[in-house]
Amino acid sequence: MHGHPESRRLFLQNTGAGIGCLALAHLSRMERLAAEGRAVSSTGPRKTHHQPAAKAMILLVQTGAPSQMDLFDPKPELQKRDGQVHSQKVEAFQTGSETNTLMASPFRFRKHGSSGMDFSEAVPYLASQADDICMVRSMYTENNNHPQGLRMVHTGKVFAGRPSLGSWICYGLGSENQNLPAYAVLRSPSGYSNGGTALWDSGWLPAAYRGTEIQSQGPPFINLHPSRKLPAGARRNTLDLLAKLNRERQRLYPEDTRLEARIENYELAARMQVEAEKLLNLAEETQETRQLYGLDNDTTRDYGTRCLMARRLVEAGVRFVQILTPNTNGFMPWDQHSKLKGGIQAIASQVDQPSAALVMDLKRRGLLDDTVVMWSGEFGRLPISQNKTGRDHNRHAFSLWLAGGGFRPGYMHGSTDELGYKAAEQRVSCSDLHATLLHQLGLDHSDLTYNHNGRQETLTDIDVTDAQVVRDLLA
Repeated sequence: MHGHPESRRLFLQNTGAGIGCLALAHLSRMERLAAEGRAVSSTGPRKTHHQPAAKAMILLVQTGAPSQMDLFDPKPELQKRDGQVHSQKVEAFQTGSETNTLMASPFRFRKHGSSGMDFSEAVPYLASQADDICMVRSMYTENNNHPQGLRMVHTGKVFAGRPSLGSWICYGLGSENQNLPAYAVLRSPSGYSNGGTALWDSGWLPAAYRGTEIQSQGPPFINLHPSRKLPAGARRNTLDLLAKLNRERQRLYPEDTRLEARIENYELAARMQVEAEKLLNLAEETQETRQLYGLDNDTTRDYGTRCLMARRLVEAGVRFVQILTPNTNGFMPWDQHSKLKGGIQAIASQVDQPSAALVMDLKRRGLLDDTVVMWSGEFGRLPISQNKTGRDHNRHAFSLWLAGGGFRPGYMHGSTDELGYKAAEQRVSCSDLHATLLHQLGLDHSDLTYNHNGRQETLTDIDVTDAQVVRDLLA
């Protein structure tokens, strides 16, 4: 700042005021805006383009690319031809796959539920939810590399810097609960997965639509309360000076949305002091619910805690919740380039029960009807072996599943070729998937736009892609 060497952050730290001291300013601002008949927040609820089937979404991000032919897409022909050289030259991404030798799945499959949906023995809990799941077996994407693949699923393009799906949804719909973030992120307590914070960045959308990280160990929110108390007069002076500095900053940089987002975040923190910590106190849950999510088991506790927190968040009106995989098996726990069987067993044992519990719990509480749950990695795996016991990346085919939110339960959509290499029938692109998700939330992907550098941008990039709502997936 001109004539002031301290940053706002350092200034707040030095005064000891913290975020909590802004509560009074927030309440005053709310009263003033309400008296003027103006919106209290830029993230307030908004009208949809059409009647929505869902009002919230939970995204279970399976970092590392789960193997479709070992979880959800059985290939009898692959089992028969184990050890043979594939007649088609497969597009291999890394070394170790040069022999083009087919590798059978080490897991047995069987059909489940009245729908007869196929699941491997690696995911028995998800299999128990077969009749509530909509399985898409014909997904495909554009890039074989993890960062690019993750960006494709989350932002619609392989390029960095674009807004995430959650940011677009919150931009289009706003929040139903002004005392909580519209977009919540629950990552592993041990660190970030591959892709980092880019997976919940707001890109060139206003910064208020970026995901808010919530801790699943220790206090859910850090710096929510002041570190030490100040006399009332000193606190008032602090707020007045901070407001003056902020106004000057806004005058100098009127197009920079970060400051407005920061101000709104401070005000949100003031409101959260009343509601957030009580909401995320899982001790209030029954023992039966805690056992359902696996909180009584060291293997499932990490992921189960975050799935249970996600249910409580959408129950309280949070619009979009993003859950990242555990990092106990690495930052890409589904990335089995070798020792595929043991690798899948290790990560599946952590996420299978909590993922199924989330669907079951939402349904029994009457929340599944208007909440979309999506379970997906960034791409699939190849039918040939890599390093003799693993599988390389495959952009041509992968499986994901959806539940609730008006998606068709007990339905298997599309198919891959006889060996699981390429999506063959009823193919679904990432842009098709995004168009369909937005549609279920009451948003038309071609009308949800934002002017950036003179271009009306969309999540599905309608000027380039031929994105279509996949009607067959809908109930």
